[in-house]
Amino acid sequence: MGVLSRMSSMFKLKVNQALDQIEDPRQTLDYSYQHQLELVQKVQRGLTDVVTSKKRLDLQCDALRQQMDQMERGAKQALAAGREDLARTALERRQSASQQLDGLLPQVAGLQREQDRLTLAQQRLVAGVNAFRTRKEAIKAQYTAAQASVKIGEAVTGLSEEMADVGLTVQRAQDRTAAMRARASAIDELVQQGTLQDGLQPSDAVAVELGRLSAQAGVEGDLARLKAELGSGA
Repeated sequence: MGVLSRMSSMFKLKVNQALDQIEDPRQTLDYSYQHQLELVQKVQRGLTDVVTSKKRLDLQCDALRQQMDQMERGAKQALAAGREDLARTALERRQSASQQLDGLLPQVAGLQREQDRLTLAQQRLVAGVNAFRTRKEAIKAQYTAAQASVKIGEAVTGLSEEMADVGLTVQRAQDRTAAMRARASAIDELVQQGTLQDGLQPSDAVAVELGRLSAQAGVEGDLARLKAELGSGA
């Protein structure tokens, strides 16, 4: 395959992809169905025109038959009255009407054949259009369902990715919490061991003992003072 052929194939592929994104097959099916309905209407109008023309010729034929019958009766009456000349004229007119009728009958037969042909074509076309409509609706329903499935799949995929991010965030929070608890526990243990000094407690054991003795001496002094006050009062 040459360079131009490859470029042409790539261009067609991109065009088809763009059309797939823009074109909605449901709208295309509806458009095709509407076009078929228009064809049915055209055939119906043609059939109506043929039937109208045939009806017009049928009326002319009926009028010629009536005229022939009238001339036949007129010729008989003229002969009965001894008017052979008048009877001849009536028969001439009857003959002229007969010739006209003979000319119209083939046209009527042709229009009848055309009417039968168009009627059959219309029936076949209507049947095909009805079948296409049923198939069209089925395809549209399938496409709608497939489109919904694609959207749901895309939503689920996006949700899965989001849940993965949420899971990582929760895991990091749990790790930080565990680390913080471990650090607090370690600090408490070091404080209990005396390795770390609590800011509210004395710095060493000696200071603690001296503080205890000082507090005891203060208590003894206060006790002696209260006894002396009580003794002087007595």
